[in-house]
Amino acid sequence: MKRLLLALGMLGLLVVGAGAAYLLLERREAGDIRGSSTVEFVTTAESKPRPVAKPDGIVWPMYGFDVRRTRVGPGTLRPPFRAVWRFGARSLLEFPPAIAFGRLYFTNNSGTMFAVGAKKGGRAWRYVSGRCVASSPAVAGRLVIQSFLNRPPCNSERRNLDGQVVAFYAGSGRIRWRVKVGPVESSPLVAGGRVFFGDWHGRVYALRANRGRLLWVFPTDGKVKGGLAYADGRLFVGSYDHRVYAIRARDGKEIWRAESQDRLRGKGNFYSTPAVAYGRVYIGSTDGKVYSFGATSGKLRWSHGTGGYVYASPAVWRRTVYVGSYDRHLYALDAATGEQRWRFRANGPISGSATVLNG
Repeated sequence: MKRLLLALGMLGLLVVGAGAAYLLLERREAGDIRGSSTVEFVTTAESKPRPVAKPDGIVWPMYGFDVRRTRVGPGTLRPPFRAVWRFGARSLLEFPPAIAFGRLYFTNNSGTMFAVGAKKGGRAWRYVSGRCVASSPAVAGRLVIQSFLNRPPCNSERRNLDGQVVAFYAGSGRIRWRVKVGPVESSPLVAGGRVFFGDWHGRVYALRANRGRLLWVFPTDGKVKGGLAYADGRLFVGSYDHRVYAIRARDGKEIWRAESQDRLRGKGNFYSTPAVAYGRVYIGSTDGKVYSFGATSGKLRWSHGTGGYVYASPAVWRRTVYVGSYDRHLYALDAATGEQRWRFRANGPISGSATVLNG
């Protein structure tokens, strides 16, 4: 009996020691990296929101507001608010609308797209795709471009699934063009007369916005679920191959690739849509970290750990990165160093993205 108790005691010590060693290695492998305000941090490279009134009538053109996806919008909205109208979309509305020409354009999770009057909430037109949707549309001239996933079930992992990207005339809802690709969860980015997005086959596409003609395809080694960001002729996108890529927008050539930090449990993937400001790329990861990479070099400039997945896309304003985590907190991080300025407890996991309006 004594020998048995001794053996059990030794086994317990080994288990405790192994656990402690695991935690120490995990902490060392994936420790937070503090950044610098003097290395690849350009204080003049901050995106400024446009005025609300635009001659073209486009108020909120795409997910994240601008091509840098900084999520800083125009306007002087101040609470308290009151309900003006309500529109029943009959299914989950997971992603926000694009706003243009006096209408809101959005699609519910079951694949019905709506054009709704901004003043009174009246339906102008709708389109029933029969597909799943988890993205926002983008406005390109007089076209509204929406990406579509596979047909239900929405969480299907079957092979050979397909998706579509469709351009509608904003006024009538009539289809201008349609491109068949893999399932697309990526909210389209419109820049320079082109449309950019990724799909579940791990590819990034560039199309002509007016006709849908394919210009180039860039491959990654994992699903591309988030949207792309654009700055200075470069596209930035995360993939489920643990990497962030910088791609030349002109021809789809790779400029650099970077990875999430090593973890004993494996590297994190990138669902979050990146934001670009101050010469940096900011993006959240499924490993619970927020990362900052140099937009020119691709080098990791800082990382900040949270206690849960970071699916949300960052908002960047006045040298601060705002991003939510599944650990139930919204974080404000110094854009140069990654140091935490404050955090707010939201009493629930945060998967949606912050937006800055009127400070």
